[in-house]
Amino acid sequence: MPTDNKSKPTSRVLALLELLQAKQQVSGAELAQTMGVDARTVRRYIGHLQALGVPVQARRGCDGGYQLGPGHKLPPLMFTQDETLALAMGLRAARELGLHGILPAIASTQAKLERVSPKNLQKRLRDVSEVVAMEARDGRSAALPRSQELLALSAAARAQQRVELLYRAPSGEASVREVDVYGLAFRAGAWYAVGHCHLRRALRCFRLDRVEAVEARPASFLRPKGFDVLGHLAQAIAELPRTHSVQMRLHTDLATAQRHIAPELGRLDGSRGTLSLHAQIDDLAALAREIGRWPFAWRVIKPAALRRELQELGERLQNLAAHP
Repeated sequence: MPTDNKSKPTSRVLALLELLQAKQQVSGAELAQTMGVDARTVRRYIGHLQALGVPVQARRGCDGGYQLGPGHKLPPLMFTQDETLALAMGLRAARELGLHGILPAIASTQAKLERVSPKNLQKRLRDVSEVVAMEARDGRSAALPRSQELLALSAAARAQQRVELLYRAPSGEASVREVDVYGLAFRAGAWYAVGHCHLRRALRCFRLDRVEAVEARPASFLRPKGFDVLGHLAQAIAELPRTHSVQMRLHTDLATAQRHIAPELGRLDGSRGTLSLHAQIDDLAALAREIGRWPFAWRVIKPAALRRELQELGERLQNLAAHP
């Protein structure tokens, strides 16, 4: 399983080499501040590079600093674990934007990276490309997982290998779960792993910022063919218990409703010949404003509090329209 860069000095030494490559000369104080270490650690990293044969030259005095010797060039495509993750996520996010003019460029970039990269980097790129889904419309800031958990889970999902998670619930209670991870997804400002939890014997969604450890288990699984990670996640978020349980009847067809109602708002049900919306909501006033945008007729079944919110919203709008 990948380890954290903070506990792996090699990645810090490579990062320092990148900084030296980017500038003709840089002071020890600037290197220390940029990397978040002290001056003594910088000198130790410089010593590591010199021991590897990298010609780092030091100049003393008020104008002193460090610089690479003439003619030194970095080997191509030397990436740390976090840089690899940034590359893979950047390509995945760009593809999800759906801009047709850049799709060929994204594909060619991915192909070039895989062709010239070391095998471990090729595997990281394929893991993320194949099992990570992102909701491109979501512009909220993310609750960030640690990179080693995201990489470990994407690798396990692609290899269809069971993992053991140390997971901390919102209440603070920790549990150990064996999970068959079907895929990873970004939605509603957070990263999730979606898969079969053997403890609960059901599909579950795990927020990655609450995953404290990942360990591969000696067991494999078969991911359901065509499993929709984002679709399942949207439905799971919509069905989380909240303050108000809402049921509405919609006087339109399913396709029109899907164009105007976000999946995370609630579940659309047309199984009984009429189209219904079932939702769990905390803020009825916000829901009332959302309902006002729908271009079709509807009827509130429950709760009565939602009908009052809609009446109050209508009265406010009428008052504003009557007084220009």
